[in-house]
Formats: sequence, C-alpha cells, structure tokens
Amino acid sequence: MKMLLLAFSLLLIMPLALINSRAADKSADEKFEALAAKYLEEMLALSPEAATQLGDHRYDDRFGDYSLAGVARQREFNQRYLQALKAIPLRSLSRENSVDYRILRTQLEGNLFALATLREYEWNPLNYNVGGSIYALVARDFAPLERRLRSVKGRLEGLPEVCAQAKKNLQNPPRVYTETAILQNKGNISLVREDLQEFINQAPEMKTELAPAQAKAIAALEDYGNWLEKDLLPRSKGDFRLGDAKFRQKLRYALESDLSKEEILRRAEADLKATQAQMYEVALPLYKKYFPDEQNATKLADKKLIIKSVLNKLADEHPTNDTIVTLARTDLQATTDFVRAHDLVTLPSEPVKAIVMPEFARGVAVAYCDAAGPLEQHGQTYFDISPTPKDWPEARVKSFFREYNNYMVQDLTIHEAMPGHYLQLAHAAKFKAPTKLRAVFQSGVFVEGWAVYAEQLMAEQGYGGPEVHMQQLKMRLRTILNAIIDQKIHTEGMTEKEMIALLMNEGFQEEGEAAGKWRRAELSSTQLSTYYVGVLEVNDIRRAYEAKLSGKVDYRQMHDLMISFGSPAPKYVKELMGL
Repeated sequence: MKMLLLAFSLLLIMPLALINSRAADKSADEKFEALAAKYLEEMLALSPEAATQLGDHRYDDRFGDYSLAGVARQREFNQRYLQALKAIPLRSLSRENSVDYRILRTQLEGNLFALATLREYEWNPLNYNVGGSIYALVARDFAPLERRLRSVKGRLEGLPEVCAQAKKNLQNPPRVYTETAILQNKGNISLVREDLQEFINQAPEMKTELAPAQAKAIAALEDYGNWLEKDLLPRSKGDFRLGDAKFRQKLRYALESDLSKEEILRRAEADLKATQAQMYEVALPLYKKYFPDEQNATKLADKKLIIKSVLNKLADEHPTNDTIVTLARTDLQATTDFVRAHDLVTLPSEPVKAIVMPEFARGVAVAYCDAAGPLEQHGQTYFDISPTPKDWPEARVKSFFREYNNYMVQDLTIHEAMPGHYLQLAHAAKFKAPTKLRAVFQSGVFVEGWAVYAEQLMAEQGYGGPEVHMQQLKMRLRTILNAIIDQKIHTEGMTEKEMIALLMNEGFQEEGEAAGKWRRAELSSTQLSTYYVGVLEVNDIRRAYEAKLSGKVDYRQMHDLMISFGSPAPKYVKELMGL
C-alpha cells in the first residue's frame, strides 16, 4: 500500500476576486492553470507536512496549524477555491486540463465533506501523529545533513504545540484509534530519543544545538502519551463505524469511481466464487504431487479441502523476523530480472531499497512502498516491511509467518515493488502536464489497482510457478473480501467474529492475518475497497484496449501507455487512452 498522507493543514485565504481579475481576459485553460498554480502554491506554503512528503522542502522546519481556528480557515479555503473553480467552463478545457479540473473538484469537495461531516480532528488522534514528517527529513539525502537537522530542530520545537492542540480538540474517539495512537506515540518517542541519534552522530556540531529541542519534544510526547492513556482512553467510547450515509459519501470521494456501493458488492461476491474455482484448478495438481497417498475421489472433489491442504503445505516454508527483509531483497532482484526478460513493461532506472519499517509507522499495514514525493528532485524509494510486534506471543508470530510464507513474500514484493507500486510510481513521476495537480493528488484506486494487476500479470506469465500463483489468487481473494468487509463492517454491523470466520473460511487466511484485519478495517473505512475496485477498473481498461485492437496487442506498449498519465483515477486513464 502507498504511504502518502495528504492531511493538509490550514491554508491562507487569498481573495478569489483577485485571482479571477488576473485571468479575466485569458482563455479557460489559462484561467484554470493560473488557479491551479495559485492553489498549490498556497497549499504547500501552509501545509508544511504535506509539502515535505511531496518533495517541496521550503517549509521543512514547521508544522501546520492544528487549532480549531485553523480548521475553520481550511474549510473557508476549500469553499473559496471550489467556487472559483466552478466559474471556469469545464467543456472549454483541453483534455489534460479537463482531467485535472475534475481531480481538483473532487479533492475540494472531499476536503469539505471531511471537515464538515466526518470532523476527524475531533475524534481521530492518528491525525496528530507527526512522526512521519520528522522521519522524512532524515530518511532521504535531499539536502546536506546539517541543513536537514536544522529543519528537524524546527519541527521538534513545534511538536509540543501539536500535542497541546490534540489535547484540546479530541473529544470521544473510538477506542481502537486511541489504542493505536498510544502505540504510535511510543514509536515517536523512540524516534526522537534514539533513532535521530544516528544522524546527529554524523553531524556532531549539531548535537548541542538540537539537545534542548529534543528534550522538550520528548517531554511533550511523554506527557501526551500519559494523557492518551490516563485521560483520553477511558473516555474513548465513540463508534468507529461510519454508517451507510457517511460511508457512501466517503466511498465516492475515495474511489472517484462511477461504481455504486451495491455494484461493488455484487461484483465482489461473484468474483469470490470465480476466484475460488480458479484456485482449485491450480491447487489440484499440487495436491496430487504433495499428497500422493491421499487421492480418493471424495477428497479430490472437496474443493476447499484441496485448497487449504496446498496452502498449508506451502506455508511450511516461511521466513522469520530475522530473515524477512533479506528474503524480500532477494525476491526484488528475481522479479526485476523476470520483468526484464519477459519485456512486460519498461523498467525504471531509479533504485528501490527494501528496509525494516520504522517503528512509529507500524500498527496498520505489514508493508508499504514509500516512494519519494512527486515534487522531489532526486528521491529514494523504499520497500518497507514490518516485523511482528515485540509483544506478540509465539503462536501469533508463527501464524503471521505462515501467512507471509516464502511464496507470499514473492507476491508481496511484486505488489509493493516490481512491477507494482515502485515501478508505477517511478513512471508517474515522469509525467508532465500543464498543472501539477495530478502529481499531488494521486488516485489510490489506480495506484493499488495497478499493483494488484501486477500480481495477476506476473502469475499469468508464469513467475514462481503454481506455488506463487496460489498466493496471488489468495491475495486476489483478499482484495475481494476487503471490499466486502469494508462496507459490511461500516454499514451493516458485521462483527469481528463474523469477519474472521469469513476471511478464514472463504479467503483461507491464517487466524493471525484475519484477526489483524479487524483493526485495519476499524481504522481505514473505504481504503480497503480501493484494491478491488482498482483492479476491476484496470482490467476493464485492458479488456477495452484488447477489444479496440481486436486482440493484436503489444502488452509492453499497452502497459507503458496505461501508466504514462501519472496516477489519475482509472476512469480518467481509460478516457485518456481513448477507450
């Protein structure tokens, strides 16, 4: 999953009459491009954390304003720019600008929905986790270390105010959010106290200058952690479920798809059965190979028994906390060699590095691709993998690594790195348009859809044999079930017990993986649907392209074209490809 948090903070307001007057005599395209440029410039200046993650380092030494007054200014900012956007005739725009116009409109409308209706600043303490914006300053060598550490100092000095605003704003979070915030806050303390020391040691002249800011930041985080545990947690009784009305609205903005909630569920339930049937076909020859003495007709006809038996056998070969990162690095080289040999898509020249996931970022996903921001001049991409938490019992650790066995790690590497997120985002970084909107507002649906499609593509081409194909199909089941449980949990009251039973019985997941999904579903409404809807729509693009060319397709050419437009929603990719 791509880790890019665009939680934009408090933006200054420029009178839109001034913006409009400057463009009064210009064409629609010129008006839109001027508006987009002004919007992005103000957003970057007044959303320092987002600017850093996007690769604009002019504001690295500060945080945004987390106060309620700042929230009010943010609402006004989005309302004013949405009004200005509506004054520009969409039909008069060029093809590229027409797409970017709609992307900006959805972003503004989604921001207003989040601020006015969801109001997460009141109940989501994860919004106040600023560890990532500190880590981002030392994770990449975008500037001399001393300069980056001076920016770290500025953010450390601003951290107590973020904690103070969180304490003022947070009222009645769902318990799971506070529990996760407590865990992540401990990671932030470790980051400031211990992890930064590695970089300070490389610039010893900064030690004395940074020490007071470090001490104040640690004290603020410790006080905040104590408040989370002693004050906020006991009164964290909010409902994490969005309910049908809010879920529908959020889904529309999150997916930017024309598919309805009902259509997604209908297609997911049909694909669940179809994928299970395909899985049985792949599993049967493996079962006959692995279990030559257990081949009576009754057993061979039991589809779930055959699938589970093969998956259990494959799970016997698995990594450990000590070997999982090394294994991923080996798999990254193997997948890269395979894509090159089969000429599936143009390989990027930019490097990618598999690393251990930083502690402050753990607690939600097992792995993610941490790509350089789209505005970064020279950025490193990381494939982050999380070992199991230190407090997990042995049985749960074993269950985890049976789920993420040697074959599943190969499929995971395909998704997160090659030819998944890393490759697609590297191509997206090369896209140029009249505005930078598409680079800043990447579609999670297309990004995740491409990565799931990459797994499918590699399996189709024979990578890893039937063993990896089994894991790819298991992951396909996971994406389908993710979309199903996403809406059933948040709109139909599905319980944890019901979800675990569904994932284990229909998705063949290990108990540890199924149990972990409950927390993720609680914390990420609508995000779990992006994978399935994304791969649905990416495959729809492929089918339309094949139909247009009557099946005579150069697949490298098709893939290169598909990922040549940046990362807009799939419906825009389809439109831009003339399908």
